[in-house]
Amino acid sequence: MTLAQTPPVAAAARGHHDTGERVRLTPTAGVSLGVAVIWLSVLVLLPLAAVVARGTGHGWNEFWHVVSSRGALDAIRLTVISSLIVAVVNAAMGTLIAWVLVRDRFFGRRLLEIAIDIPFALPTIVAGLVMLTLYGKGGPLGLDLYATRPGVVLALLFVTLPFVVRTVQPVLMALDRDVEEAAASLGAGPLVVFRRVVLPSITPAIASGAALAFGRAMGEYGSVILIAGGLPRTTVASQYVYGQIQDGYLADAASVSTVLLVISIVVLSSLGIFHRRQVRRG
Repeated sequence: MTLAQTPPVAAAARGHHDTGERVRLTPTAGVSLGVAVIWLSVLVLLPLAAVVARGTGHGWNEFWHVVSSRGALDAIRLTVISSLIVAVVNAAMGTLIAWVLVRDRFFGRRLLEIAIDIPFALPTIVAGLVMLTLYGKGGPLGLDLYATRPGVVLALLFVTLPFVVRTVQPVLMALDRDVEEAAASLGAGPLVVFRRVVLPSITPAIASGAALAFGRAMGEYGSVILIAGGLPRTTVASQYVYGQIQDGYLADAASVSTVLLVISIVVLSSLGIFHRRQVRRG
């Protein structure tokens, strides 16, 4: 096949792909798909459906009454705002750390690699104890963030940091350095090269990592329960839900959980759409 024939063939292949023609599954693929759907339904879809059904079982008026109460609204607002802050901060700092790990060679690099994964392996209640020890009353750093909203955000930052780093790092490692070197040879400075060449390539990975960090922060409990202090102004949604369960209000807990589920789906879907658009442009 000659080079002159390549574009029409590629265009034809794209056109065939874009027609939405369904490909028949082989028996093995069909069985695998069925098992995957059943497993996903048992572990995720059915439990979520049960929570939504429980939360809305008494009618929409009762549902709205529960989720619009002062305590529920404050907890949901704090959780969403804190999770968004965490996603934005981790998007920036996680990308910076990933860049340092991939592009720089320095003493202690392997130690830093291990340290980044500690929040993954550490039990969340232990993470909460670490935060309370360092940033609580009488801590060695002299910062008293006990029962404060910044303390809650800091605890969430701790447990969500690895998501962006580990999502962006392999993408940076796979980038072709020749394009960057060509841009630099044409007179582009380091910041211009990063903004015009590197950043568009890693933006989908940053968005994916930020989405994972947001989702983890929305449902986090163990790392914030100690430093939050149990006060109403620092109660996140997971704490509020747990409190409702302890008091015997399972339907109220399910109603607030349903709101959190909807918010998470909306945010993650929006980031997913952004990710797909960036991939198409790339």
